[in-house]
Amino acid sequence: MTTITVVRKGDEVAIASDSMTTFGDTRLGRSYKGDHDKILYLAGSWIGICGSSAHHLVLASAMAQLQEPRLGSRMEVYETFRRLHPILKEHAYLNPKEDEDDPYESSQITALIANETGLYGVFSLREVFEFDRFWGIGSGRNFALGAMYSAYEGDGTASQIAALGVMAGIEFDTASGGPVIIHSVKLARAEA
Repeated sequence: MTTITVVRKGDEVAIASDSMTTFGDTRLGRSYKGDHDKILYLAGSWIGICGSSAHHLVLASAMAQLQEPRLGSRMEVYETFRRLHPILKEHAYLNPKEDEDDPYESSQITALIANETGLYGVFSLREVFEFDRFWGIGSGRNFALGAMYSAYEGDGTASQIAALGVMAGIEFDTASGGPVIIHSVKLARAEA
């Protein structure tokens, strides 16, 4: 599937991803495709998406249809993805069913967001989390989380730690592959 990480440290936030696409047992590496970046720049934010490879184009198209998308706080992220859900259903033909017992329709998207206000995670039922240090998504996330946990208190920057997490995913997860893609942003307000 993928490995995507976000890290906040000092006055920097960073987001990183692998660049491998898989279709079942078939791997599509960077040298076989033109667009290998799993991280989109939308609404002043870097957004890393995992799951279906269709999500990349669908989210870019749907977000362009949304009036004033805002991603500057946990509530703004929630409201933007809540308003995005009907667009995903009506214009992209989203199948909102996951489990019969789910309390809400699924948006089928798992994403990490990095911008000048911090780090956020959005999950399929539009759950939104704000992260103070780091997080990871995708099939390589457990390897990434362990690597970032081990490195976080050291001297590395947010970008270096995010890349280290993705490199751990690439090393141990069969559905992640290089190279590592990294984007970073200075926080509007640095940590105290």
